[in-house]
Amino acid sequence: MHADQFEVRLAKVRHRFATTLESKIKDAVVSANRMSRSNDGVTRHINEAYRSLHGISGIGPTVGFCATGEAARAAEVTLMPAYRESRGLTENEVLSLKKALEGLRAAASLELRSMYQRGG
Repeated sequence: MHADQFEVRLAKVRHRFATTLESKIKDAVVSANRMSRSNDGVTRHINEAYRSLHGISGIGPTVGFCATGEAARAAEVTLMPAYRESRGLTENEVLSLKKALEGLRAAASLELRSMYQRGG
């Protein structure tokens, strides 16, 4: 009985994670250009993206999105120096972030397709 309740709760968390994943990635991609040193409100964009990516990297593997979690971690790592130093991204950091976000988008797309094919 307890295992069934756990599975039901896990399925709900997995579904909630999956339904918000694409929008979180899209928000980070849109914000990437706003994270350069010269933009106003740059630290707000970095903080929001960092927290969102950190959440994906932490929850993803727990609910069966291992590749997505790893890809989110890679994107999170690109933001970490600027996040810790409360500064904007350099041009190279923006490019690295965009590349990492494309990897995240690809991993999430594959895992979402797989989840929906399984009926998850």
